[in-house]
Amino acid sequence: MEKTYTNALPLTMTSPEKQETVCIFGTGDFGRALGYKMLQCGYSVVFGSRNPQMSSLLPNGAEVCSYSEAARKSDVVILTIHREHYDFLTELTDVLNGKILVDVSNNLKINQYPESNAEYLAQVVPGAHVVKAFNTISAWALQTGAMDASRQVFVCGNDRNAKQRVMDIVRTLGLTPLDQGYLVAAKEIENYPLQLFPMWRLPFYLSAALVVFFFFYCILRDVIYPYVNEKQDTTFRLAVSIPNRVFPITALILLALVYFPGVIAAILQLYRGTKYRQFPAWLDHWMLCRKQLGLVALGFAVLHAIYTLVIPIRYYVRWRWRNITIAQIMEKKENPFSTSSAWLSDSYLSLGILGFFLFVLLGITSLPSVSNTVNWREFRFVQSKLGYLTLILCTAHTLVYGGKRFLSPLSLRWALPSAYVLALIIPCTVLVIKFILIMPCIDKTLTRIRQGWERNSEYSKPAVNGRSDI
Repeated sequence: MEKTYTNALPLTMTSPEKQETVCIFGTGDFGRALGYKMLQCGYSVVFGSRNPQMSSLLPNGAEVCSYSEAARKSDVVILTIHREHYDFLTELTDVLNGKILVDVSNNLKINQYPESNAEYLAQVVPGAHVVKAFNTISAWALQTGAMDASRQVFVCGNDRNAKQRVMDIVRTLGLTPLDQGYLVAAKEIENYPLQLFPMWRLPFYLSAALVVFFFFYCILRDVIYPYVNEKQDTTFRLAVSIPNRVFPITALILLALVYFPGVIAAILQLYRGTKYRQFPAWLDHWMLCRKQLGLVALGFAVLHAIYTLVIPIRYYVRWRWRNITIAQIMEKKENPFSTSSAWLSDSYLSLGILGFFLFVLLGITSLPSVSNTVNWREFRFVQSKLGYLTLILCTAHTLVYGGKRFLSPLSLRWALPSAYVLALIIPCTVLVIKFILIMPCIDKTLTRIRQGWERNSEYSKPAVNGRSDI
């Protein structure tokens, strides 16, 4: 039997067998777009307006009349008006009694009122069955039927039948209803469209702080220091050289920060001896942002790869190699081949290529369209096992980059080490702690804790005579 997936449906569905009338209060952009879509799907639409004679731009086939007349023609009334204009509904309490009242309104800012608009509407019209829906769908998506628009409609309400009726309408319009429970969830649903990248703020702020810090750190070492000590103008490094150091450093640190909260959580569980105690709020938020941290890190890694590809065509690089070549010709000598340097160079490149490949693989598998096609074990294998392998390869790539210069006193400038040395602190810390946690003696205890065992619980003690109180 052929399967049909909801998220593959267009925003136009076949008409219902029996034409149903739906009332829409309000003739604004969203009301007109919703009415037009309902007419396409076979519904009979009647608009309620304060000035029926003045209403224009309504879709063909729709009827428009006063609020009271429109409400009498349908038992489903959709309010596409703002909360500030709900006062007129008090005059229609008798007409709206027992009807399904769908609130689609949003506010201008998060938590603008003590209660949600839907809960306030239920207070204004206590005899109606209020349902919150359609506030996450834009008028543009309804009008154009864009395939890339959001198709999820959060629905909540206290009356099960009324909520089911609204969800049926949502499905008929080709959208995906998501039942969020009772009407108390309306406040969260109304806040959702007002949120601006809530899970991306920490990654953006953190990456910005890292970029600014290491950018000025590299300026201090590579621009200011040569000018003060040798009167050399190396400001040209600001365009390519310094960004090509800052971007991989930021990518490596962000990648390590993806796995850092996991090891912190494991240490807390070992210390507490249970998994049933809540983590601190900052750690919870950090763990929720791991996907975003990884994607931002991947972006910096891509920038590093692009900047590296343009190195051979830079004027400074071409000028330097020409001078070296001419100097060797004039002096009639050549540099001897160094096998160790060749090994370091090839290893550095190989580790970088492999690390970048796995980095891209992690980013691809984090996409919903890909992650939905794998089971939990496969997803965990890619994101955890291959993720740590990626971190190992990228850390080794940075270590080999230092080569013989790593921690050499000659590389210090004003007692400041190279930037890549600072970049290795967090990744090496994560890898060392992870190595300790996977040791059999510790991993066995941690696995038991994550399976429900508690160190100080009476239920975790061995049962007497093979019997248990559970």
